[in-house]
Amino acid sequence: MILDKEKFKSDYVRKLMNSFAEEIEGASKLHKYFALGGLVRDYVTENWVNTNKYYLESGEKQIYYFSMEFLIGRLLGSNLLNLGIRQVCKDGLTELGISLEELEEIENDAGLGNGGLGRLAACFLDSMASSGIPGHGCGIRYRYGLFEQKIIDGYQVEVPDYWLRDGNVWEIRKENKAIEVRFGGKIRIDYINNRMTFIHEDYEPVRAVPYDTPVVAYDKNMVNTLRLWSAEPIAWEFDFNTFSRGDYVKAEAYRASVEAISQVLYPDDSNWEGKLLRLKQQYFFVSAGLQSILRSYKKSGLPINELNKHIAVHINDTHPSVAVAELMRILIDEELLSWDEAWHITTDIMAYTNHTILSEALEKWPVDMFKNLLPRIYMIIEEINRRFCEALNRKWPGQWGRINNMSIINDGLVKMAHLAIVGSHSVNGVAELHTEILKHQELSNFYQFYPEKFNNKTNGITHRRWLMKCNPKLSNLITDTIGSSWIKAPIELNSLAKYKYDPAFQNKIASIKKANKANFSNLIKNKYGIVIDPNSIFDVQVKRLHAYKRQILNVLHIMHLYNKLKENPSLDILPRTFFFGAKASPSYHLAKQTIKLINSVATKINNDSSINDKLKVVFLENYSVSLAEKIIPCADVSEQISTASKEASGTGNMKFMMNGAVTVATLDGANVEMKDAVGEDNIVIFGLKANEVISYNKYGGYSSWDVYNNDMRVNKLITQLVDGTLSHSRAEFKNIYESLLMFNDEYFVLKDFDAYAKAHERVDSLYRNNTKWNEMCIMNIAHSGVFSSDNTIKQYSKDIWGTRELKLLPEMD
Repeated sequence: MILDKEKFKSDYVRKLMNSFAEEIEGASKLHKYFALGGLVRDYVTENWVNTNKYYLESGEKQIYYFSMEFLIGRLLGSNLLNLGIRQVCKDGLTELGISLEELEEIENDAGLGNGGLGRLAACFLDSMASSGIPGHGCGIRYRYGLFEQKIIDGYQVEVPDYWLRDGNVWEIRKENKAIEVRFGGKIRIDYINNRMTFIHEDYEPVRAVPYDTPVVAYDKNMVNTLRLWSAEPIAWEFDFNTFSRGDYVKAEAYRASVEAISQVLYPDDSNWEGKLLRLKQQYFFVSAGLQSILRSYKKSGLPINELNKHIAVHINDTHPSVAVAELMRILIDEELLSWDEAWHITTDIMAYTNHTILSEALEKWPVDMFKNLLPRIYMIIEEINRRFCEALNRKWPGQWGRINNMSIINDGLVKMAHLAIVGSHSVNGVAELHTEILKHQELSNFYQFYPEKFNNKTNGITHRRWLMKCNPKLSNLITDTIGSSWIKAPIELNSLAKYKYDPAFQNKIASIKKANKANFSNLIKNKYGIVIDPNSIFDVQVKRLHAYKRQILNVLHIMHLYNKLKENPSLDILPRTFFFGAKASPSYHLAKQTIKLINSVATKINNDSSINDKLKVVFLENYSVSLAEKIIPCADVSEQISTASKEASGTGNMKFMMNGAVTVATLDGANVEMKDAVGEDNIVIFGLKANEVISYNKYGGYSSWDVYNNDMRVNKLITQLVDGTLSHSRAEFKNIYESLLMFNDEYFVLKDFDAYAKAHERVDSLYRNNTKWNEMCIMNIAHSGVFSSDNTIKQYSKDIWGTRELKLLPEMD
């Protein structure tokens, strides 16, 4: 948009006055932030309204991205960037005596996600809008998010994330667009006009209220929508009548059970109640979202049997896969289509992304739970499964073992990944390696039955947030060097490769990294009281805490370096600062123990003056998108060390690469494609390959005890876990000890230890050669454009959704 400084200043002063009846001199920073956020939202509102109006009137095909998570982070900075008015606003605020940077820090990270799944969804929304693709997000408005992580005595402690305490300036509550979602009850079958009719009775109603957030396109007049649903009691009448009869407990129980649906992300599912709540959450937002889509579509006047020509729905992992059955319910029960008509439309609309091969993440629900909570949906899934099994038997007559294995309902469980595959026209993995493992290992039977459905779409990241916003000095240097065309065509970053031998450009790259590291060192000192050397190697592993991501491998290697320095304090190793950031699921005890281990090692190392500050360890509390934006631009080394074959893709690896870090990696997920893009000389690869891990898992042959008995370094490290070296209690890290030895090291930590140690010796050697290291950094930046989510989204649009890329919307009346 076009905005001059004086108009902005006038608009801002007026907005502050109208919103809070305050002048600048007397306003709090919070009010100043809300005035700015509200003004920016005002600036996008006209385009937002016009975008929705155009979509409705033109019949343009739209994609709805259904996801349990949207880790959107802070929106003020990204919206200013995408509108192209950040500098104008910054200059105007400065003249008014206000720091834009201080206001940006006031905004809370939205508590709408946990890790890579949610951040991918956020990047995809940004890329859909900026690529001109009519696309929206659909999820849940969590009141408390996942949790806020506190580290107390080295332990993770979970407290509620009150991210909505002060309100959310970006959202608009759409009371008039509320939807009723039904749980429980029973289904009565009747014949009306010679048609079998299914009548839902005695159900518990829940009111789904949408909150809409604008998704602002970069340098376009398009604004898409992220719609998040909040669960509320259905009506005053129920509560009033119940209270009038004196049944306070029943009324309050109903209200509490309803509001719990949108309270937190991923409630503890280690018990029946937690599982039930998760299933409720998933059906709640899926049903509300699909009903809302159908209601909007019918306003266009287009026929229901052409729904698939105008609507696409994407299922992000298994969480929203009940959408297949819910859309069938709507089309059959409410729109009165035949089964075959409804099935054709449903499968043509639905597409499914698989994000994992871990069986724990491929959701399965007990039949009794599912049938009682969603009786009509269960009936529809039974019929889908009956027809599917008949088709399987026609292809593979009498192969009941294979058919049972593929059945959607089997062993007392409803298998949601199977439902998603059967009910979608497209099933994609998120990295070339991951897709091949799905096709030939984990989902091989489905691939043999539906080869045309399977395809690969390697994940991506939005370069607007992960380079332009979080590392503006580097972004500006790139533009000064190769021009600005890379901003809209990130693949053109490859033009930087020709500058890798340019000493002046190398020095500028190194200078920016050094400044970023100095700034972050000050942040660490102020927040944690830890003094770190900004000239040390910044080695970073920030991601969700899970055993397969192998934070334990990293911390064991740090212990190994410490052991070497204790033996020889004058050992010639470059100073290293190791950063960790991760949240562990509250019920995932091994992960929480790993956090305690990292902090125990940090305490020991950071307080030992005998090693001459050659090692420091920092655990970054409450890792978030906004914290990632600070740590990623200053990283020298990116740790992407998951057990080969276990990580579907990864996106953190791409963010670090784009900011010039050198990756230490296994050949897992998208690391494989990163190596191919950047070349073997510009990445440090180690460890078992995917086929070797799969072979060990299938045929055996690995013994962690053999490594323990034959490698004295490993022997010492494992012993230190339980001999009191790190804790007064020798049982503190017993579970980690047992996972590595008694349970044979499921993720091959000890098997890969030697290769990992050698990889870090290579890092030490490479970093000593400034010229070589700078060349590697430049080559990583230059080849990162292929991993922009703009590229990924355009592939989804062309190959899966059939949506059109709009350059600019026509001016609306």
